[in-house]
Amino acid sequence: MLIPLRHENMQGRRWPVITFGIIALNVIIFLGTHATIESQGVDLGHIKIHLVLLAAMHPELKIPEKAQEFVTSIQTKNAALWKEAKRENRDVFDAWDARIRLQDDTDVLQREMDSLGVSYAELSSASILNKYAFIPAHPTLLGVVGGNFLHGGWLHLIGNMWFLWLAGAILEDTWGRLIYPAFYLIAGILAFQVHAMVNVGSFTPTLGASGAIAGLMGAFLVRFPTTKIEMGYLFFYRLHRFKMAAYWLLPLWLVTEIFYGSVFGQSSGVAHWAHVGGFAFGALIAVAVQKSGLEQMAEKGIQERISWVSHPLLAEASEQMEKGQLDMAATGLQKLLLEKPDSIDAYRMLQRIYWQKNDLPAQRDALVKLLGLEIKANDHEGALQTCQDFRNAGGEMLPASLWLEFCRQLETQPDVSRAADEYLELAQAYPAEKQGLLAQMAAGRIYLKRLNRPADALRLYEAAQASSIPHADWQATLDRGIAEARKVMQTEVSPASPVS
Repeated sequence: MLIPLRHENMQGRRWPVITFGIIALNVIIFLGTHATIESQGVDLGHIKIHLVLLAAMHPELKIPEKAQEFVTSIQTKNAALWKEAKRENRDVFDAWDARIRLQDDTDVLQREMDSLGVSYAELSSASILNKYAFIPAHPTLLGVVGGNFLHGGWLHLIGNMWFLWLAGAILEDTWGRLIYPAFYLIAGILAFQVHAMVNVGSFTPTLGASGAIAGLMGAFLVRFPTTKIEMGYLFFYRLHRFKMAAYWLLPLWLVTEIFYGSVFGQSSGVAHWAHVGGFAFGALIAVAVQKSGLEQMAEKGIQERISWVSHPLLAEASEQMEKGQLDMAATGLQKLLLEKPDSIDAYRMLQRIYWQKNDLPAQRDALVKLLGLEIKANDHEGALQTCQDFRNAGGEMLPASLWLEFCRQLETQPDVSRAADEYLELAQAYPAEKQGLLAQMAAGRIYLKRLNRPADALRLYEAAQASSIPHADWQATLDRGIAEARKVMQTEVSPASPVS
């Protein structure tokens, strides 16, 4: 299974607040609806199966109007299921099916049909999916919009939100906070229309943001065709990586969706044609946004808002990168860094250029300098991403002093185990350096004070005490740490005192 990991334009000029907002809205709606949708689906599913079985076994019965619509859709859209339901020697589905097979009283059977019809109408009207998902047989404005924010499960949600982040954040940075959300909604609505054209009269609810996100992918192809996307795949429990330009990868994905849609249709449980429609409309709308001048207007507005922090050489380098003039862009950024050596934006752009040129040593050098500036600016998220980029670029050891500062910054985050692990890596990488010893002591302190692992803390403190690195200034700290770790361990193993 191929998974997109990142692309070379991950850093934008402003925080992608609209993308964050869309992701948050999807997650909140999922948390508020998922359990109800699952329980409603089970109840309504049984009613639907019983309706189909009874209608197939007794065509002489009168089916209530709303239930008749559903039965007719099964007859016309799922002939194999209808044929199986009519087969006299088919397997018994459940206890209800066994009981109905033994019944030959027409009045009793009609009352059962009427009861099923009433239950179907009640459950359908109360169903979240019937209200807010997109149903081709009777589309509503609420369904065509709301369906973009409903998801069928955690994997469905997480997969869609990851693709939304990868494609959406850079498009928001390019189009601004008005065009981008309008584009997103329009792409989702049009994707549902393509799905309805292929599945005319279907009563199956369609939900998920994948049609809108496919639109973002189509726009990404138009707007950033040469951008390299880093992909990953698991092989023998190991993650392997490779890069592929958008103009190869995204059309290949589109062809795959067309193939699956043609071969499997809706039976796969995936709305492949909605993906195809969203992608195609997204690409067309992106061309229209470019040609109409809307993108230029949006860019002018964005530049006016960020001009107080932007630099002409940054804007020039950005344009050169889009045109593929990487060496010229790098020269301009290096000139800017002579003037402003603490420019985080310049280093972010410069490392992307080196990544695109596959000059990993130069990229690692730029990332090291960028990490130092982000730590100084207390940009925790930026520092985490930069450290990950450094490792993705083949970096194994940060400079000891910088690595120690990064570890200390990690200690301010909720997950202190990450800081402890990072301290240990630093200690192992620099066993003969002062920073390695300090990292060992810091990991011991975290294990003792915050993770309740006194045995691990004692092991680290004793190793630090035995180090050949001069540590007279920290001897008192080591002695105190060893004593506290031993005391905690003794407390944990001591039997409880008897009650008199």
